[in-house]
Amino acid sequence: MADKRAYETILAENRGDVCLITLNRPERLNAWTYTMAEELTDAVMAANADDNIGAMVMTGAGRGFCAGADIQDVFKAQSEGAKLGRSTRATDWVGLMRESKPIVAAVNGAAIGLGTTLILPMDYMVASTSAKLSLRFVKMGLVPELASSRFLFARVGFGKANELMLTGRTVEAGEALELGLVDRVVAPDALIDTAISVARSMGENPSVALRMIKQLATQNAAETDLKAVQLREGKGLKVAYTSPEHKEAIAAFLEKRTPDFKGARKR
Repeated sequence: MADKRAYETILAENRGDVCLITLNRPERLNAWTYTMAEELTDAVMAANADDNIGAMVMTGAGRGFCAGADIQDVFKAQSEGAKLGRSTRATDWVGLMRESKPIVAAVNGAAIGLGTTLILPMDYMVASTSAKLSLRFVKMGLVPELASSRFLFARVGFGKANELMLTGRTVEAGEALELGLVDRVVAPDALIDTAISVARSMGENPSVALRMIKQLATQNAAETDLKAVQLREGKGLKVAYTSPEHKEAIAAFLEKRTPDFKGARKR
């Protein structure tokens, strides 16, 4: 049976060694609030701390993934001077995504504004054929956030990123795949299983190497100094060479068996 934890705006359950996190405000198309931000942070941190979890998947309940920040509960309240009580638990989301165990987005429907920027820092994006994505901040007189003005350019290139941000238009799943905005498109009934399979194939690998590869990807993606790139890689290798998982990989190869990385970490 899946292990479930209680939240107000999200659901979190373990599907074997993968934690499935679901945005759960379907009546508002899972529009983002500060409470949701705190709960998402808590769920990701809990999965990171759980030795039985190797990776995560994030999706949305109902027909939408996330309609962006809740206009009534967030934007309207802010414009009227309300203090929304941001908690210290609302950790730097981008930093959390890049430092966490592998995390895959499963975009089941509309991902608008923050609904798209929320997942751009993740490791892989699987979309349903019914998904729609948009960075429509300009339509609200706003600018993109959550480092999306870097991640979007890295994904789709200069001209396409400018066009998406300056028009604020919505793209459907097929075009999003052509642009490189998402990595795979599948039928709605295959979405969760596909995302979990991808996440599991990442998370079953040595945890020390996974974390360092993500760190290298974050630091080196925009690095122009190749010596700095190699220096970071060298430092990572020094750590990896001493890890129990690396030693287990060598032993398993020599003994012609499947490596037990989880057991190696515990030993």
